[in-house]
Amino acid sequence: MLPFLFIATTLLSLILFYQGTGKDKRVLVFSIFWLLSIGLISYNGYFENTQEKPPRFIFAVIPSIIAFIWFYRTIDLNRIKPKFLVAVHVVRIPVELILFELFLQKKVPILMTFKGWNFDILMGILATFILFYMLYTKKNPSKSFILSWNILGLLFLTAIVLMAVLSSPLPIQLLAFDQPNLAVLQFPYIYLPTYIVPVVFISHLLTLKDTLHG
Repeated sequence: MLPFLFIATTLLSLILFYQGTGKDKRVLVFSIFWLLSIGLISYNGYFENTQEKPPRFIFAVIPSIIAFIWFYRTIDLNRIKPKFLVAVHVVRIPVELILFELFLQKKVPILMTFKGWNFDILMGILATFILFYMLYTKKNPSKSFILSWNILGLLFLTAIVLMAVLSSPLPIQLLAFDQPNLAVLQFPYIYLPTYIVPVVFISHLLTLKDTLHG
């Protein structure tokens, strides 16, 4: 059941981000192609082999980073839909709940959950209230609030990404040797570092870019 819930969460992030970009067809095409490709590669355990040098995991992350940097530079700010970009962050709630269940299954360390050092679920909860406010009042929050919330969200996300990397069974592992971060090397949880995290990052960045240029 948990893998299906995570796949559903990934697809929800795709739909919300696609809507948030004003239905940019490039986002949809890349997302479908990338999710299918990385899913097929990871399904047979390709990324679980951590003995290869350089680590195979790098080849899962780098293309995603390049693609989303390109999206950040080319997506038309006049077409973006702020409500949907905020809605993307609500996905952080089910992600954090799934991470906790993966901890119980000994697939991620406790530091990656809300019982450890990961407070990212707070950003998802706050995003829910912000989205409700936007829908109810039909207004956007103040510019200073938007800037503060997105910067805080980026800091929270950067912190958990660093923890995830440093607790993974890679040559640079520094944390959680007793229960390393194994799940993100497996299908479908490979979608967390290769798709969901980049989508959340760029949703913050596009909102900041739109706010600063507005």
